Amino acid sequence: MPTRILPAGADPDAVRSLVTLLSQLPDAEPQPPVGDSTQLVDTLARLAAESVDELPEVVVVHEHIGPVPALELIREVALRFPAVGVILVTTDASPGLLSAAMDSGARGLVALPLSYEELASRVQAVAQWSTGVRRHLGHGADVFGGAGGTVVTVSGAKGGAGATLAAIQLALAAQASGRATALVDLDLQTGDIASYLDIQFRRSVVDLATITDISPRVLADAVFRHDTGLALLLAPAEGERGEEVTDRAARQIVSALRSRYEVVVVDCGAQLSGAGAAVVEMADTALLVTTPDVISVRAAKRTVRMWDRLQIRKAEETTVVVNRHSRHTEIQPALVQRITGTALARTSVPANFKELQAVVDAGRVHELDGRSSVKQALWALAGELGLVKPAEGAAHRGGGRGPVGFRRRKE
Repeated sequence: MPTRILPAGADPDAVRSLVTLLSQLPDAEPQPPVGDSTQLVDTLARLAAESVDELPEVVVVHEHIGPVPALELIREVALRFPAVGVILVTTDASPGLLSAAMDSGARGLVALPLSYEELASRVQAVAQWSTGVRRHLGHGADVFGGAGGTVVTVSGAKGGAGATLAAIQLALAAQASGRATALVDLDLQTGDIASYLDIQFRRSVVDLATITDISPRVLADAVFRHDTGLALLLAPAEGERGEEVTDRAARQIVSALRSRYEVVVVDCGAQLSGAGAAVVEMADTALLVTTPDVISVRAAKRTVRMWDRLQIRKAEETTVVVNRHSRHTEIQPALVQRITGTALARTSVPANFKELQAVVDAGRVHELDGRSSVKQALWALAGELGLVKPAEGAAHRGGGRGPVGFRRRKE
């Protein structure tokens, strides 16, 4: 069976020489080269959407590719497409760079100027590794083979706005519809997902903070599997340890989850941390939960402006969800949208704490009655955002329209 090899590099002459040499390798099938990092990731995503088997066994990345630096690009490819082996072509074959490349997920390094023997040996070894990985993945029960799952962040305009409950119910809706779903508590100092679900846990997001190569096994060890099927990655029991989760670590952790699950819901809390900011920036959808009162809406406006100033996310790329909505309040959703300048979720969550009190006090919010108007609204919101499978979503969405001004953020 021929080995499919995808070359990637910004220098046309260097890529041409690489393709010429690859064409001479036995059983090699070079693919049309790609010229930058965006084109490489898009090409792999398109192929993965069809089938993991459509992906090339080997990707050869030239050191001068851009705009994303080569090592960062290799890390993204390794996380999102774990069945693809990556080789870095570089003029610097020092042990330091070799170690950095391996930490990023590369399966090999080839020095410039290119040597036929060295390239052939490395391509053969990486192709065999890729074939073995695909054979293993073919028998795995918990592998998402798509181009990368959908990441949704849920932030509160202020404490007590209802972000955690919303995040839990959105994740439950996605899981119940048949999508493999992970729920992450990135409210690092005061996260309450474990309390809402009344669970005891040993591992937390902190256990992944210093790991540069988050393999499927390492990820599985850190995740708590809930009775509902949700994969939970929880905030540390000791809030001070949250400082160990840097923005870089958060990106890497969420990217690893995205490569394994169809939906990743992240509770970012109401306090902005570096880790939370990084995940809000990379999310497909960023929700900001507010209640229809002056204090909360002002807090939402401050948050939106801060995200914009820090270049985390533009106002029009943020979707506000109005919680505890009542037709009798002076502040209605349309006014919230005008004040914040954001997109607005069509689904508002009604004010009905009596429905929630018993399950919240018992730590059993996953057992909230299906007749609850709060649950129905949050599951409808999940359908509105496309988090549930189409058949399930159609039942919740009614007209099937998305939020006003909503558009998925492109990475």
